[in-house]
Amino acid sequence: MYQYTDFDRQFIQSRAAQYRDQLERNLSGELKDDEFRPLRLQNGWYVQRYAPMLRVAVPYGELSSRQLRVLSKIARDFDQPSAAVYHHASATQAELGTPHLPVGYGHFSTRQNVQFNWIPLDKSADVMDLLAKVDMHGIQTSGNCIRNITSDALAGIAPDESIDPRPYAEIMRQWSTLHPEFAHLPRKFKIAITGAAEDRAATAWHDVGLHLRRNALGHIGFKVLVGGGMGRTPVIASTLREFLPWDQIL
Repeated sequence: MYQYTDFDRQFIQSRAAQYRDQLERNLSGELKDDEFRPLRLQNGWYVQRYAPMLRVAVPYGELSSRQLRVLSKIARDFDQPSAAVYHHASATQAELGTPHLPVGYGHFSTRQNVQFNWIPLDKSADVMDLLAKVDMHGIQTSGNCIRNITSDALAGIAPDESIDPRPYAEIMRQWSTLHPEFAHLPRKFKIAITGAAEDRAATAWHDVGLHLRRNALGHIGFKVLVGGGMGRTPVIASTLREFLPWDQIL
């Protein structure tokens, strides 16, 4: 699949450096909390009741072993839970006869993100730097924008898959990332793509759900579903087009 170029890496690293400057100005009082809030949200940082939460994008669910090791390091070195949770986990370790080690947590979400819930905000820039070193970030994992574009967890290897959805998800990821038309939507916007017979991507629960298929002439296109959601008033998406040529999807 797509490999980051030098341009991509420079962009992600400069974004991390920009966030560090914003964080330092916030911690010093130069940048007020209300001014800092949209900036941190653009990088995936929420502030919840007890600790910040970071959401890291995993586009269409694809992770390398190098990236997974860095996510593990972040969980181990930065994501330390509250004392009560820590002591409970330590007691469980003692019962099992395992060593008394620091406990860190990371969560894989249903939309192919990784979330960390106990990282101190003053350490957040260090985490951004680590992510940037392995071509990862939290851009567009929060806020009113097009969120991480997801796919089938078995994309590329599913036995019932007729067309690999990942190249199309990648095209849409590059097109939608920091697209100015989608930076300030009324609410978050979610897209899912599948190329398999079974809808493991749950496309009917997304704002836009795309099913890759071939028409009678063998041409590749999408069945387009719109208007799905799992919020306060769940709704199953409606079919907008039975077949739209793939090169018209954007």
